[in-house]
Parts: sequence; C-alpha cells; structure tokens
Amino acid sequence: MSTTHRLLSLIRPFIWWIAAGVLLGFATIGSSVGLMAVSAYLISKAAIATDVSQLSLAIAGVRMFAISRAAFRYAERYVTHLATFRILTRLRVWFYSAIEPLAPAGLQGVRSGDLLARIGADIETLENFYIRVVTPPLVAVLVTALACAILGTFDAILAAALLVFLVLTGILLPLTSRWLSHQPAGDAVLVRAELNATLVDQIQGMADMLAYGQETLYRERTMRLDDQLNRLQARLAVIRGMGNGLAALFTSLAALTILFLAIPLVSDGQIDGVFLALLPLTAIASFEAVQPLAQAFQVLESSQAAASRLFELIDAPPAVVDPSQPAAPPNSFDLVVENLSFQYAADEPAALDGVSFSVPAGGRLGIVGSSGAGKSTLANLMLRYWDYGEGSIRLGGIELRDLAADETRALVGVVAQHTHLFNTSVRDNLFLANPGASDETMIAACQLADLHDFVLSLPEGYDTLVGENGLKLSGGERQRLAIARTILKGAPVLILDEATTHLDSLTEARVWKGLNQFMAGRTVLVISHQQAGLAHVDQVIRLEEGQVVGSSSE
Repeated sequence: MSTTHRLLSLIRPFIWWIAAGVLLGFATIGSSVGLMAVSAYLISKAAIATDVSQLSLAIAGVRMFAISRAAFRYAERYVTHLATFRILTRLRVWFYSAIEPLAPAGLQGVRSGDLLARIGADIETLENFYIRVVTPPLVAVLVTALACAILGTFDAILAAALLVFLVLTGILLPLTSRWLSHQPAGDAVLVRAELNATLVDQIQGMADMLAYGQETLYRERTMRLDDQLNRLQARLAVIRGMGNGLAALFTSLAALTILFLAIPLVSDGQIDGVFLALLPLTAIASFEAVQPLAQAFQVLESSQAAASRLFELIDAPPAVVDPSQPAAPPNSFDLVVENLSFQYAADEPAALDGVSFSVPAGGRLGIVGSSGAGKSTLANLMLRYWDYGEGSIRLGGIELRDLAADETRALVGVVAQHTHLFNTSVRDNLFLANPGASDETMIAACQLADLHDFVLSLPEGYDTLVGENGLKLSGGERQRLAIARTILKGAPVLILDEATTHLDSLTEARVWKGLNQFMAGRTVLVISHQQAGLAHVDQVIRLEEGQVVGSSSE
C-alpha cells in the first residue's frame, strides 16, 4: 500500500466530515461563480433596461449569492478546520499507540530530538493533507462541471475552451509543480528533523557543552542546518510563486479566449449581447477552485515525506510480542532461570550466555559483576523490554514469554540506576506507580525510602515541582524518590539495580533498613557492587561476560 493510500485510510473515519467540507467548498465557490455571473448580467441589463422591474430578479440573485457566499465560506472554514484538528488528534494518538510497543528496544537507535520531530513537526505537516490535498481536487471537479455547464448552455465551444484552461491550471500546472517540488520538499522534511534533533541534543547537553567550550561548534552546526532549511524553503516558495503566477496568467488567457470566441457568436445572433460580459467573468470565477491545486501537489510531496518517516518507525517489528492467548498470572513467585542466552543484535556478542539460577518465593539473590557483565540485561528481560531467544525464565512455574508484557511488568518492581522523573510534582511522580493509592500509603512508602522528612522541608511539600527529569533534586533525592515509587507499586517481585548508588553511607543505611522491611515475603534480585546491599541477600552469584562464574551463600 502506498504512502498516500495509508494516509487516506487513516482519515477514513472522518469521511462524512470530508464530504461536508467538499460540499461546502463547492457551495462557496459556486456562489462566487453565481455572484460574478449574475452581477455581469445585471450591469449589462441595466444599460438597456427600460423599467427597474426588469432588474428585480437579477438584483435578488446578487444579494442571495453575496450572502450565501459569506455564509458558506464561514461554514466551510469551520467544518474543514474542525475536521483537521480531529484528524490531527487521531494521528497523534495513533502514532503514540504505534510506537509505545516499540519502547524501549525498538527506539534505541532513534535520537530523542528526531522522535520529537516525528511526533511534532511531521504530524503537523500532515495538518495540510486534508485541507490542502484531499478537499481541493474534489471541489475543483464539481466547480469545473458547474462552470462548463453554464458556458455550455450558450455554446459547447465555450465550455471546451474553459475546460482546456482549467485542465492546464488544475492538472498540468500542479503536476509540473509536484515534479519540481519532489526533491526539495522531501529534503526540507529531513533537514528540519535533523535541525530539531540537533537543538534537543544541545539543550539537553548545554551544561557540558559550555563546560568544554564547544558552544561555537554547535552553534555553527545549528546555523548550517538552519541555512540549508531556509534555502530549501525558499526554493519551494519560488516554485509556489511561479505556480501562482502561471495560474493567474491562465485565468486571464481563459477570459480573453472565451471573450474572443463569444464575440462572433453575439454578432451572429446566437447569443444575446446582454450575456457577453457574463461568459468571461464566469470563467474567471471558476478558476478560484483550481488555483489551489498547484499548492496541493506541493503539499502532497511534503505530506508523503513526513508520513514516510512516521511509517518507517511504526513499521519496525516490536521487540516483544504478546502471545495470542496469554497465560494467567502466577499464584507464587519463585524464580527459575535456566540456560538463558540473549544478544541485543545478531552481530553483537552475547549479553547473556547460558545463565542459570533459582530464587525461592520470598528469597533474595544478589548479582555482582563488572560493568557489561549482563546484570542490567537480566533486569530488562525480566521486564520483557526484550524477549530472550534461548533458555527459560519461569515465575511461579509459568514461562515469562507466556504472559502478556503488561502483566509481567505489573508483577515486577524495579529501581534502576537511572530513573526518569517527570516535570511535575513529587506527588504525581509517586502516584505514577500506583494511581489508586491513598496519601497514607504514599507517605508510608516515602518513610521507608527515607524521603518523607525531606519532602516536608520543600516549599510546597508533596506538591513541589521536581523540574525537568528531576533536576531540582540532587542525585540522592532523585534515587530515594525512585525507591519510594517502587515501594508504592508494591509488586511481588523486586529488582534493585544499584538502587542506592547515589546515597551517602548514613542515608544508605537508613534506606536499606526501610527496604529490608519492604522486601519481606517478596522475591528479590539485588544488583549491586556495594556490600551494604549484598548484606541483605541469601545468596550471591557473579556474572562475567554474560556467564555465571561463581556463587556463594551469605
């Protein structure tokens, strides 16, 4: 299926809105044609009329078409823009729903700025697809039929001449514009995406960029991309301007041609002379429908380029696929890992190679090893961010791959080394783990994480904003908030991946005291280099290069 067909399928639920927009657009331009035609007739008739009553019908027609044109234009703008906003809403929800299953595995190779450009600028580019690409050609067909029918009632050759110029303006000129716009329109979408990605990178890394004195280098890179985008947009503007100019030229030539053809018909008495002004002016009014088509084809190129970037991302196969009939959640939570092997990519070495261990329900296992040994990979597989290729992970006797991914994540609570905090209040960041929890439960979780007293010292307590990614908090405060959030979730399986790495020794001791209470009765994996964490486990295994190289009981 082509990109255009896929775009049309996305707006199919709004078919009646589109139909209403087309009919109102036709009514608007049809009123313009009627107004121009009746006005020309009225002026000509007034020059030879002997009684004002002979003009009453034409005067009423001018009033009717003038009022209806304004009313239809308002209704057309209202309906088409309302439909556009609804289509954009659907596109954003559709795109987010499509990429959510890809996270995090399927989005690792996508820059955050580029992802922002796709969900922002690229979808906004599609804003014009309905209002500039879908509706105008349909309106143009209807208006062309109306105008040719009006001229055809006087003489077929007049209708044929108008049709030729309308085809030149509405088909040949847009196709030429599309051919000229194909390359710059696609390049502009790509350059804009690269510019957005670069700007996001610079904003996120501004502190480091200033610390190392590289602001000039990055500013030059931004200016280079900005200049490139401006040149492409200028090229598109030139093409658009040429199209508008040629459309105006064809409009004038059509009027002159029809006037040239109509004069002999009037002289021969085939057409009443009072209609002579009506014919070219009717033709001029009909060009209002075909003039936007040159821009429509240019917008089509931009829309196709933007849509291709969206489809490129969502067409990627998800790293995790739920079974067709997911198993029921387990009743017990003993964990058994057997011969587990996994690699992130076919050309990369195995992150895990034949790993086996077991943890009884309510047991605690410590996992140690050097950086890159596979410890965090094990946590990712437990959360089903990736699916393992060989081996087995069974929770309560049920294979993890037989559970729905969301069900698995509901059973596992993780405190990672780097936890994202949203730019909202402490309360909202905590309730992310359990929206239905009470304030008392939230406070109890914070007390176990040694966070409650600190939060009370903040200006607005639990309603204090934490800033972008929690930048208003220190590293230790962010980590304790992450621990409290996991405690509030209350999952039966707990993974602590360097959970206290940012804490000083005194705070770490208090946090482990609270965690020790929370871990009671839960199946726990403690990934740590620090002795404080390993003091609370029953057994320790060591991973090196993805393999278990030793174990000991604590």
